[in-house]
Amino acid sequence: MTGLGVRLRRAGVYTPPMDTDELATIGYEKCGFDDFVRCLREAGVRQVIDVRDLPLSRRAGFSKRQLAAGLDAAGIGYHHLRALGTPAAGREANRRRRWDEFWRIVDDRLATPEAAFALAEAAELASAKPSCLLCYEAAVCQCHRLRVGERLSASHGFRLRHLLVHGAVGHTPPSR
Repeated sequence: MTGLGVRLRRAGVYTPPMDTDELATIGYEKCGFDDFVRCLREAGVRQVIDVRDLPLSRRAGFSKRQLAAGLDAAGIGYHHLRALGTPAAGREANRRRRWDEFWRIVDDRLATPEAAFALAEAAELASAKPSCLLCYEAAVCQCHRLRVGERLSASHGFRLRHLLVHGAVGHTPPSR
């Protein structure tokens, strides 16, 4: 390890590159685009799988077109799989912190034939190169990408790795 990697490890923010059997997740809440891209690069992510129902954001650089263009400029691929997103009722339950309702809505959405097809597509994409599921919430335990990742882990053997913009979380927190 040289230069930046040594400095980051000493500072406690080093993120080792992804293994081929890993699938990362990340939320962009409260982060800037440059820090977001830096985190993805440090983790070795080569493509982002956007699992938002509506890939729109008030945060600069995180709406679908700007995100795809910014990631492309950074050498990172982009795919949007709307069928894996949380519908409006689930987003409202999340905002109101009604967790039982939120997780029920997420599970119902992921049980649809469209979601099954999108999960298979996500698995194919993630098997091809190091990938990261993207949604908004920084705390994975409050985001549906946890459930998407859990399903991909169970069906395709991926080990989940939850990234934070300033480092990585080495375990999967409980979702219920």
